[in-house]
Amino acid sequence: MPLKSSAMPRTSFFQVFFPYKCLQKQKKQYLCAPNVRWCNGSTADFGSACQGSNPCRTTIERNDSEGTTVPSFYNMIKKEKIAELANQFLEGTDRFLVEVNTNAENRILVFIDSDTSVTIDHCIALSRHIESHFDREAEDFELNVSSSGVGQPFTQLRQFRKYEGLAVQVKLNDGRQIKGILKSADESRIELFEEAKNKNKKSKRIMPGDLIILPMDTVSETKGIVNF
Repeated sequence: MPLKSSAMPRTSFFQVFFPYKCLQKQKKQYLCAPNVRWCNGSTADFGSACQGSNPCRTTIERNDSEGTTVPSFYNMIKKEKIAELANQFLEGTDRFLVEVNTNAENRILVFIDSDTSVTIDHCIALSRHIESHFDREAEDFELNVSSSGVGQPFTQLRQFRKYEGLAVQVKLNDGRQIKGILKSADESRIELFEEAKNKNKKSKRIMPGDLIILPMDTVSETKGIVNF
């Protein structure tokens, strides 16, 4: 299990686990990533095998004043594997996977949505399913499963359909932003009632105006917005 000291600078962590060259240690030894092996010699390219490598799962002493120890191995969990497990679990329900984010520290964020609603129990059940497929003795990770909230960009066509008749904001490739009421959407285009001028200046409610059609390949981002 990776040990992180509060005294160790943040850059030190990424230097150990995320370099593209080996880092020189005392006695001409080098630590390579992502292989995370000891090397003898001056350099070793990213991803290459190292001379005199030792892939055993042990911890090594850092040569610093804090005496911090770090692991000589680090297994990054692939987001594709997380997505596969999530999709398997959600198949046959009205819920679906929106996005998976991972980083070098194995912090995993899973976002799901639903044609109806997502509850805490839904998130807990999916989290337990994913966790059951990994051995914490081999992979140290932090997993967070949550619903895709208002304001997050749509990544699935099902999200567009869920927002039909509701307010959205569309960002075009040229940087323009259009607000309106979503009429419909498919793989090729978005039909939108563009926001009309509201005579009540105190109201922020979006009023539907003229119908416009936006080719999907001109759209860089679409997200739901609260319409008071």
